[in-house]
Amino acid sequence: MNDQLKDFTHYMIVERGLSQNTVVSYERDLKNYIRFLQEQELDSLNKVSRANIIQFLKMLKDSSKSSKTIARHVASVRAFHQFLLREKAVDQDPSVHIETPQIERTLPKVLSLQEVEKLMETPLMNSPFGYRDRAMLELLYATGIRVSEMTELNLPDVHLEMGFIRCLGKGNKERIVPIGRTAAAAITDYLDKGRSRLHNRKEATDALFLNHHGKRITRQGFWKNLKKIALEAGIQKELTPHTLRHSFATHLLENGADLRAVQEMLGHADISTTQIYTHVTKTRLKDVYQQFHPRA
Repeated sequence: MNDQLKDFTHYMIVERGLSQNTVVSYERDLKNYIRFLQEQELDSLNKVSRANIIQFLKMLKDSSKSSKTIARHVASVRAFHQFLLREKAVDQDPSVHIETPQIERTLPKVLSLQEVEKLMETPLMNSPFGYRDRAMLELLYATGIRVSEMTELNLPDVHLEMGFIRCLGKGNKERIVPIGRTAAAAITDYLDKGRSRLHNRKEATDALFLNHHGKRITRQGFWKNLKKIALEAGIQKELTPHTLRHSFATHLLENGADLRAVQEMLGHADISTTQIYTHVTKTRLKDVYQQFHPRA
């Protein structure tokens, strides 16, 4: 089974061109799935039945996994079995009539403008790390790109004078995203006063954002720094790297931006994904009305 998982992983990377994060997610789900099947004493994927898959999903539910997590597992298992059938590694696909659970859609958490200002002002401009952290925060809020897209940026991808960056999104889809003056200035300061001091002369790299070893900063490294900065800024609400992306989209729509333009900048394949931010703005409008209208 593990050999077939390796073949599937290779297919996702080489033929489908999926991002590393997506592939890792598939692998993690399918390792759980294969472990479960082995515990059921199944020694071949050709022996798997619809009942086995339903038992696996029930096990996830009994483990208090969210409907979003279970739905992701269903997608992973379905893609795996479809691949096996195409490759003639099995005789049938037991996942055909498995239903995906309804996902409860939760509104994304966003920062207020005041909280954004606090966050941006927290990194001190007295070290290369301060210049780097300020530049990363400004860039994320200015463009709405994913953290993984930011950490993969190289020097040639950033065009400050022309006011845009080039990034690779999910499925290696390239998109051009405009960047504002404030973020451009923060990146310029970082390149002049931060990156040159972080850069390890022995190891040449085109990576835009570097860690203390002079290598490309990771998503995990950025998240660790973000938690520390949020604590110093006194921001109480839960803050993740995606919060700045949510805030970018919400603040644009609140100020009258076109939904299609926001979809393009976020790199969403389906506009329904972007539409959740219109619900956020409506909710905030309702809160303002309840708070300030004398007869609310």
